[in-house]
Amino acid sequence: MNPRPPRQSSPAELEAFDKTVEALAGFNPEISFEWVDGFLAAIAAAPRLPAVEAWLPAMCGDAFERAFADPASAEPAQAALAARLKVLCDQLDPEALLDDPDQLRLDPLIGEVSDEDRQRLVDEGALSAEEAQAVQTGGLWAEGFFDGVAAFPALWEEPPHEDASVLFKQAFDQIAALLMPPGSEEWKAHVAEHYPKAGEGEPTRDDLLAEACMSVQDLRLFWVDFAPKTETRRVEATPGRNDPCHCGSGKKFKKCHGAAA
Repeated sequence: MNPRPPRQSSPAELEAFDKTVEALAGFNPEISFEWVDGFLAAIAAAPRLPAVEAWLPAMCGDAFERAFADPASAEPAQAALAARLKVLCDQLDPEALLDDPDQLRLDPLIGEVSDEDRQRLVDEGALSAEEAQAVQTGGLWAEGFFDGVAAFPALWEEPPHEDASVLFKQAFDQIAALLMPPGSEEWKAHVAEHYPKAGEGEPTRDDLLAEACMSVQDLRLFWVDFAPKTETRRVEATPGRNDPCHCGSGKKFKKCHGAAA
């Protein structure tokens, strides 16, 4: 049986998403379509999906209420964000991922950053040359992902099992690579650890993006095996009315704790 193809956002959904994020950015310039998509991807990859009443303010702060003060505009804006989250949840559906673990299903919204883009930031005085070098394709998306993880620490608690913890860390390392400026010390350490074969060369940006997306998929599957188990509540059987009370008083239950009950 062929794996079910991942759902993609329609042009209309992408347009609504872009307009919503643009309005939010007017009240918080740190919000961008890449950052929001990364934040939503973290929510979709978590073991449980938080309610919109939890993730919307965690992601937007007060920017959503300020940008969409009119309820008539707030409803379609929320729907645009929820529609994108639904697509990401479909792309990270555990059953579909298990059908073909090697298939790249996650398709993030990431714009390419060129050398010309970085130079323009320097020429405009927005960033120093060193700061501009840190602006890499996929970096904003990765920032959004990690911010989404940080917003719900209870969902992303690292597992206590040693082997599971190693897998957990490796997945996050591959996503964090999108934030590393090429040639930096942390970049060199990452390449040495994850691309140790002689002659393999440094990974391309496309390689890093693919590894990051596969790592997000691995994290989604990770919870299938290592999700925290809810402790089963044990309920003691209630003694009969004429049975000795469980407290050890020697009285019948109906004359002791049973009377209080």
